[in-house]
Amino acid sequence: MIRKEYLMTPGPTPIPHQVSLAQAEPMIHHRTPAYTELFVRMVEGLKKVLYTSNDVLTFAASGTGAMEGAVANCFSPGDRVLVAAGGKFGQRFAEIAKVYKLDVELYEYPWDEAADPEVIARLLREKPDIKGVFLTHSETSTGVVNDVKAVGEAVRETPAILVVDSISGAGALELRTDDWGIDVLVTGSQKALMTPPGLAAAAVSAKAWELIEAADSPAYYFCFKKARKKYNSDSPETPYTPAIGLVKAMSEAVELLLAEGMEAAWERHRTLALCTREAVSAMGLELFPKVLERAYAVTAVKAPEGIGGGDIVRHMNRVHGVIIAGGQDRLKGKIFRIGHVGYYDFFDMAVALSALEMTLKELGFDLELGSGLAAAEKTYLEMARK
Repeated sequence: MIRKEYLMTPGPTPIPHQVSLAQAEPMIHHRTPAYTELFVRMVEGLKKVLYTSNDVLTFAASGTGAMEGAVANCFSPGDRVLVAAGGKFGQRFAEIAKVYKLDVELYEYPWDEAADPEVIARLLREKPDIKGVFLTHSETSTGVVNDVKAVGEAVRETPAILVVDSISGAGALELRTDDWGIDVLVTGSQKALMTPPGLAAAAVSAKAWELIEAADSPAYYFCFKKARKKYNSDSPETPYTPAIGLVKAMSEAVELLLAEGMEAAWERHRTLALCTREAVSAMGLELFPKVLERAYAVTAVKAPEGIGGGDIVRHMNRVHGVIIAGGQDRLKGKIFRIGHVGYYDFFDMAVALSALEMTLKELGFDLELGSGLAAAEKTYLEMARK
């Protein structure tokens, strides 16, 4: 039997054929006018996607590279920073900050809840020497989305800068970098930006540049000052050899997003998320996060009693060719995650939901086949009429 696989994870995500084909074009040199034109088109397009007029710097790395760059460039050893951590990727910011010997004030909140902007505001009042606040926009490991706008309002009037990981948020969820007071916004290529992994970006505000100029942590490859100088030169480029194929791909993907319209893209992700959630609820499953508002990149679901989350992930993959994600860290085996961030439409979700129903039935869970799919269809039609 021919096996066809369906990638339904929260990253990497499927790639539009136009984006794939862009990488198959003949190679060009990165110190030529042809590359400069391509590179500028991508960066200026990214600014529109991120709703920013700030400098946007790019690096050949996964999103974690931009996260490390934000820590290394903006702070000095011993600087106090506040890290909000309610999942694996919030924890990653804390781990990176400790590597660079920052004084980490850790605000841990439950993994099924969102960070409380009031707590962040209070901590900033109590500890006015905090130089930076780190927040995850879309916490892929849990399915929770934080209220970046409210946190930005709390940070804006303080000397601290706001550093936001929107690796799985940018392009999928409402994100207004400048209006929300985000000083360093980091993102990556492999999620809603519909490009293979390996390209990271950071949007950097004037307030952040003041800290960067004074910071003395080491930075070489991820040096923001070098990247800005090269982009603002007579021939915009990167300090070191870029991932040329990925720049071609990202340039095409950004144009596709802008042609769709950012608000339309946000609404598409909202629709797919609500359809998926109605479906899994109709199957008799329980959604994981307590806070679902704005969380449209991934749906996290509690594994039913007696069936491990990993068992569901493996069965869907091996038997039905549908690849979803399991729980990470402390949630391993307890949840599974269905991605709908990036190049997806309703019929992609219908495939995943059908495979999930059959998987649950085959693993001994009592449900009526078609119940989830019917709920998703009903929701989709209702939303399409609005």
